[in-house]
Amino acid sequence: MRNVDLLSQTIEAPISPVVDSEQFHDLNFEPPWRVLIHNDDVTPFDYVMRILLQLFLLSEEIAEHVAYTAHTEGQAVAVVRPRSEAARLVKVAHARARLDGYPLAFSMEPAPE
Repeated sequence: MRNVDLLSQTIEAPISPVVDSEQFHDLNFEPPWRVLIHNDDVTPFDYVMRILLQLFLLSEEIAEHVAYTAHTEGQAVAVVRPRSEAARLVKVAHARARLDGYPLAFSMEPAPE
């Protein structure tokens, strides 16, 4: 076996950036909003699942729980996202459901702090 000079093989880690705490607190973060899915008597369960899986990117297990909760309780929280993203998801989900001929409805509300 050859002797290996370990000191010559050390790699220095890059210097981490210094974050000014005052600057960090000045950033404008959007508060979280809930996206709610509402039950209706027309939209099939499998279509609701497809929307939750494809548009909201939920796992199959979570999507099934959300869809079942909406079905039994009238509405359910699908996701919690920053306000602009929540609004975009609601708009896209409504448009997709209307194009597919279903009255599936979504709304949004501020998430409790």
